[in-house]
Amino acid sequence: MSQLMLKNVRLSFPSLFKRSVFQGQEGKFEATFLISKEDKETLATINKAIDALIAEHKINKAAIPADKMCLRDGDLAFNKDGEPLDGYPGHFSFKASSNQSIQIVDRNKMPITEEDNKIYAGCYVNAIVGIWYQNNAYGRRINGNLYAVQFVKDGESFGASPTNVAGMFDTLDSEAELDF
Repeated sequence: MSQLMLKNVRLSFPSLFKRSVFQGQEGKFEATFLISKEDKETLATINKAIDALIAEHKINKAAIPADKMCLRDGDLAFNKDGEPLDGYPGHFSFKASSNQSIQIVDRNKMPITEEDNKIYAGCYVNAIVGIWYQNNAYGRRINGNLYAVQFVKDGESFGASPTNVAGMFDTLDSEAELDF
């Protein structure tokens, strides 16, 4: 399995500090990376790695449905209401995961912790990923492995913004004001 560097991509659906949870089951450390469709060099590198993996395993690429590939067309990604996912149009998405915790660093290669609040859906990162072929009881897929993430710069956060509480609450000066 070869490792690839995804540079200056947007982070989406990150579960980097804690394992994801799906239907009550603990999952993996994972993230999706959004690669601009204009970044032909990165997309060509990923597709070349996928094609080499397919040739190595002597499989027909058409035998693996698009929804079983780590690289997908972001223009076809929708939320449960049928609306395009934030940031996905005009991009390809690359999903990668790891069974083990991964290195997460800042621009100076210093470790980032969850408490730093530096990594979030919408920020720009560099990521080291790999591609591997799965053929087992769970089906045939081309999956992405996640090895490390480096924060690059802030970006507009995906999803709902936090509620702005200014003007919603009164200022409480003392416990005497608490009317229970």
